[in-house]
Amino acid sequence: MNYNKADFQASYGLSSQLPDSDRPEFVFSGRSNVGKSSLINKLCNRKNLARVSATPGKTATINFYTVDNAYFVDLPGYGYAKVSNADRHRWDELINSYFDADRNRMLLVQLLDSRHMPSADDMQMLEYLQYRQIPFVVALTKADKLKKSEIEPTKQRFAELCEGYGCSAVILTSSEKGTGIPELQALFEQCLQQGEAADGV
Repeated sequence: MNYNKADFQASYGLSSQLPDSDRPEFVFSGRSNVGKSSLINKLCNRKNLARVSATPGKTATINFYTVDNAYFVDLPGYGYAKVSNADRHRWDELINSYFDADRNRMLLVQLLDSRHMPSADDMQMLEYLQYRQIPFVVALTKADKLKKSEIEPTKQRFAELCEGYGCSAVILTSSEKGTGIPELQALFEQCLQQGEAADGV
């Protein structure tokens, strides 16, 4: 997959607007301020492909990016306190509709902040992924903020926690330093190779 061939396609606020699933899809999920846009930008070696919102949680949209012959699907961030009940309901409807649809999903990347244990909203998302049997890996963001002595214990702690929810790998990442980017890209390539022999999940 050529990550340099990346473009923003569109934001969709209604499930009925979602484009046809005509290619493999890699999905990104996480809290509003966990660094999804920064990670997508780093994966594609671009500074402004995914725009970082100044007001987290304000808009509940699914953002689609074309990356060579695949889609990067950026789910709306969750866990932002100032969102109204109506917006929360729309978020739920949008997410459920996306996962209910028969789409060519290859893998979901669940982002968690490496500096803090998962929030209640994070745990709810892990339970959701387990319940829906969605294949996923965890990207621990902001790893550059950890001390060297904290790196391995942090990774081990998250690995033990997330394994029980069906997580297949925990990867420390830093959008500042590029940590973990090659590992994520290698996982995507592996999924695409397996997908050539079988349909997406």
